[in-house]
Amino acid sequence: MLRELYIENLAVIKQAAIPFSNHFNVFTGETGAGKSILINGLNAVLGRRASKDIVRAGCEKAVVSALFTELSDDTKAKLEEFGIDFDDDELHISREISADGGSTARINSKTASVGAIREIGATLIDIHGQHDGKILLHPESHIDIIDSFAGLQDSLAEYKGLFKELQDTARRLKKLAGDEHYKKGRLELLKSTAEQIGELGIEDENEDARLEEEYRLAKKSSEIIELLHKSEIALAGDENETGAGEIIGAISDKLAGYEEFSDFNSLSKRLENVGIELADICEELRSLRDKTALDEERYERISNRREQLHNIKRKFGGELKDVISLYEASLSEMNSIATGADEINRLAEIKNELLQRVTEKAEELSKSRKKASEELVLKITEELRFLDMPNVAFNIEHLPGKLTSGGMDLMQLLISVNAGEPPKPIAKIASGGELSRIMLAIKNVIAEKDQIPTLVFDEIDTGVSGRAAQKIGKKLLQASKIRQVLCVTHLSQIAAMADNHLLIEKNTESGTTVTTVRRLSADERKYEIARILSGENITETALKTAEEQLCVVEQL
Repeated sequence: MLRELYIENLAVIKQAAIPFSNHFNVFTGETGAGKSILINGLNAVLGRRASKDIVRAGCEKAVVSALFTELSDDTKAKLEEFGIDFDDDELHISREISADGGSTARINSKTASVGAIREIGATLIDIHGQHDGKILLHPESHIDIIDSFAGLQDSLAEYKGLFKELQDTARRLKKLAGDEHYKKGRLELLKSTAEQIGELGIEDENEDARLEEEYRLAKKSSEIIELLHKSEIALAGDENETGAGEIIGAISDKLAGYEEFSDFNSLSKRLENVGIELADICEELRSLRDKTALDEERYERISNRREQLHNIKRKFGGELKDVISLYEASLSEMNSIATGADEINRLAEIKNELLQRVTEKAEELSKSRKKASEELVLKITEELRFLDMPNVAFNIEHLPGKLTSGGMDLMQLLISVNAGEPPKPIAKIASGGELSRIMLAIKNVIAEKDQIPTLVFDEIDTGVSGRAAQKIGKKLLQASKIRQVLCVTHLSQIAAMADNHLLIEKNTESGTTVTTVRRLSADERKYEIARILSGENITETALKTAEEQLCVVEQL
């Protein structure tokens, strides 16, 4: 139950501490006194959007706090879910809204997120605002009423999770599939590139450099062979010519004949060493000549290979390392496309499985909605007849639709208020007063199913008067026997039903508008109800009527 609401610097309310009874609480006051501010305050403390514009002019912040007692099991479970301690079955929620747009929320004096108080607040209070009746004018919203009555929140959440998974899978599948024509052409290009490069069997990025060196060497091999041959003859000699090595050896031998002379002996040994070195050089010259021997087949192979590598570099650009990189990239992309095809098949299977599960879940929801609709029709019809609509015929149209995030049902509330007329869409025939009563009937019926302890009605009496207003008052009084009810009203028949009557007054202090909220005594209630009946000029007749209305309520 909401025990007390404290408001500070909220719009024209400077400060107000508002006490509530456990049963039927009403707010009355002149038009423009600030009744809607109370609803804004409740919305703020319940975690709903709070604009900085509601901060009283000239103040740094607005403060709204609420004290709740006799907590429901749902509220306690939600508090435990958020790890919030509570003692003595009490809960204190506060919200500070700064003039600069900031906001701070607290639960039992500890900082909490606005999301947390929103979820907890949903278990504490159900607010029916002035414009909620317009939901009835939008058929797409009617299914939410049926789901609330049927208690399908958990099933619907499970379905929506599956449906989102189906949507995500379908989007991924579409993205992977892409433009199949483009992918086919791209795959052909990659395959051609990979084949052209791959069939060359390139050893590494330096193969062309090595071939170029070998090619130049092979091309000049004949002149190199001739040079090596002449050098060998010059050093080693042949049958026609004495070589340098032989000449040096002869000189060394002759000098050795004078070994008794140290200088000659030294020269002889040096020349002997030179001879040995020349012999080694001759051996290397012969080896080089053998290696450099022109091999026509080898030369042709080198020439062809050199041409192949030159052409592949010219075709695909860059150096040989770039060609190799292109080859590897082509193979990788081909593999990716092939893997993508496997992924497409895998996702297609998942999509089909999800579609089957979503369809089955949607069918379960549909059956539950149909069953709940039958019971809902009976209960709402009973409520509406009590609310002075004796000839009402109420029905729910249930049509199959395509799979959406809400299921596969198209549901619309139909009504007829005149005997003999078939039910038609509410938007086409219901007046403002009828909309208010229909919404009250729906709220009462749904309240039987949920555990929310406090119901708030902001001008549920719009468009009604007389007997219908009295019936609404009786219905609210009846509801307050098992739930706490708060109601903002402008009708005396409803105000007279309350056990806690709160007056919202607007005054001027030092040139500034100030709104106050106070609880009325028994005598003050009579005068306020008389004011509602006759306006500012309260007549004896109005006072007598007010007294009669209060007496009638006491007898109920």
